[in-house]
Amino acid sequence: MSNSALPEVSYLTNDDSMLSRRFGKEILNYYAGGTLNRYSFLRPDTAFLSRAATQPNTRFVALNGLNPLVKEQTDLQYLKLDDVKPLIGEQPFVLSEEDEIKNFDSSKKNPLLVFLGLLDDESAEEIATTNHGSVKGQPFFAVDITPREPFTEAATALLKDQEAQGASVQASPMKMVLHPESAAIYAQARSMIDWNTRSPFCAGCGQPSLSVHAGYKRVCPPTDAASSTPRGECLTRQGVSNLCFPRSDPTMIAAVVSADGQRVLLGRQKRFPPHWYSTLAGFLEPGESIEEAVRREVWEEAGVYVGRVVIHSSQPWPYPSSLMIGAIAQARPGKEDIVLNDKELDDAKWFSIDDVRTALNIGTGGLGEGPPEGYKEGDLRLPPAQAIANRLLSAVAEGFLVAVPKI
Repeated sequence: MSNSALPEVSYLTNDDSMLSRRFGKEILNYYAGGTLNRYSFLRPDTAFLSRAATQPNTRFVALNGLNPLVKEQTDLQYLKLDDVKPLIGEQPFVLSEEDEIKNFDSSKKNPLLVFLGLLDDESAEEIATTNHGSVKGQPFFAVDITPREPFTEAATALLKDQEAQGASVQASPMKMVLHPESAAIYAQARSMIDWNTRSPFCAGCGQPSLSVHAGYKRVCPPTDAASSTPRGECLTRQGVSNLCFPRSDPTMIAAVVSADGQRVLLGRQKRFPPHWYSTLAGFLEPGESIEEAVRREVWEEAGVYVGRVVIHSSQPWPYPSSLMIGAIAQARPGKEDIVLNDKELDDAKWFSIDDVRTALNIGTGGLGEGPPEGYKEGDLRLPPAQAIANRLLSAVAEGFLVAVPKI
């Protein structure tokens, strides 16, 4: 897919700052570049959230089984309050967080509703006056419409109504065909709904937990009206606990260039289509830097020893919630022999930069897609432009190691 599938932010595209002159333009990858202001400091303010959810211009992003409701395959279907009212009620966030915790009853389920943020619009009516001043903009929320008890009937009716209007649930979001702005909103919505759905119980004591902060925190209430047994102490109620907040898993992904700068190391897994290779990737471990993780992972997966590592860009990856930290690295002279140490890869090879350049032009595509027009069977295939692996390889093919940054 062409680079029109990638996000653009005007103030970054037109940036002429000292940093851009020194290092080049900031790289924005797919799933990034969103324009919503998340207003994280307003998440505990349920009075604000209640007003935001009921504004005439408020829009809701709906997910069924984590797949988005779309009006076309490239655009999300944005719902109004009347569309989701049978599911979330007329007045969501009616209780303060303090009262929600005090009145917690794990036998009563509420639809999962996540505040995504505001699209800044000074011409919009004021939503609320807070301690931070007047708040204006168009609110966006994510709502889980997966048919499950006790909301099966309402969720099913909502889906049928939307299907009658021409909307549908996108079956394969990982094909990455959403418009960049929709993709950024979906990435946030999917990660947050997925985390809440996966975390119904307290990680400290194992008892049912409660979603607060508009979906960005889960707490372990001291009492539960559904149980006659006292809950007892829990470490998550003592100070700040990272067990209560959504996780993003940092993952390194690197284009490794040979010591002479003429080849690129690529690997493939058994599940990949024939001749389809990608850059090497792996999770960061506690107590290591990004650069150290690159060196460790490349050696573990391919037996190649890496020297210098340079961070290129990053990409949120909502499957389920990783942060891909893209790097360009260079192998150490005489340390380039390939050995599949941990057997994670089915194969790893050095490819010439000319082969990579050709594949970027006529050999890219997703895992579930066939080769594009002009592709010659047997030649190298690579991930599409929406994948950070493609952007790293494009940087190498365009002379990242030798060129002065472009302005």
